[in-house]
Amino acid sequence: MVERDKIMDEQDILKRAEGIFEKEPKLIELPPRGKAVFVGDTHGDIYATKYVIETYLTGDHIIIFLGDYVDRGEYSRENINYLLQLKVHNPEIIHLLMGNHEGFLFKEFRPADFWESLSHKERGVYGSTLGKLPYAVYSKNGVMGLHGALPDVEDLKDFEKIETGDRYWDQIVWGDFNESEGNYLGHYLGRPQYGRDYFEKIMARFGKNVLIRSHQPYVKQSIFDKRCLTIFTSMAYTRERTIAIVDLEEKSISNIDDIVIENL
Repeated sequence: MVERDKIMDEQDILKRAEGIFEKEPKLIELPPRGKAVFVGDTHGDIYATKYVIETYLTGDHIIIFLGDYVDRGEYSRENINYLLQLKVHNPEIIHLLMGNHEGFLFKEFRPADFWESLSHKERGVYGSTLGKLPYAVYSKNGVMGLHGALPDVEDLKDFEKIETGDRYWDQIVWGDFNESEGNYLGHYLGRPQYGRDYFEKIMARFGKNVLIRSHQPYVKQSIFDKRCLTIFTSMAYTRERTIAIVDLEEKSISNIDDIVIENL
């Protein structure tokens, strides 16, 4: 049984974390040094979260969690509180991005066992904090990381104009990629679908080579000529818990072959 971390009061964690998120850009630039560890959906799998932290929270690593910290797993509340506390103590090293399961107050969904377990007041407090999470990260050597699909904005600086709940936000946290030709391929179960042409167009627009994402458990891990990598770090799904490690000091990350993929 995992005990809730009581080092910081829950309300204090939420308040202090929200203050940090309010000051962060929506698109975070990673420094050109050390290594970036990308973590997929954890969905209440606090064992996976703690393993990653205990293994990689060292001086030369930055850890990026790609969203979906709650629901589907037994320890959603413990998991999100632990992550928020880590963010408070390591604001430059731990980056928590928004997934669709953090946006329940903006677009409801089911199953939502974490959100439905909260009182009305608690739901508002968690929703306020998690509604301010950043959307994406990028590196100078060609990598982007976010939860779902790429937003159809003109430039990287336009990420700052995206508002939680708008259509660009919906693309980021709800969007799926399909390994087929085409741009917008319609909606499936409330999730916008995009093809190869859309992926290549937006990546060229942003000047990036590789996208690291999560969100979509039944797509192939590598698609679009090894330029789109989907990872999961939760036992909520059948695939192995996986992380991706990017060397930020490499001159260029051209495709997935330049990235280390590890199973926990």
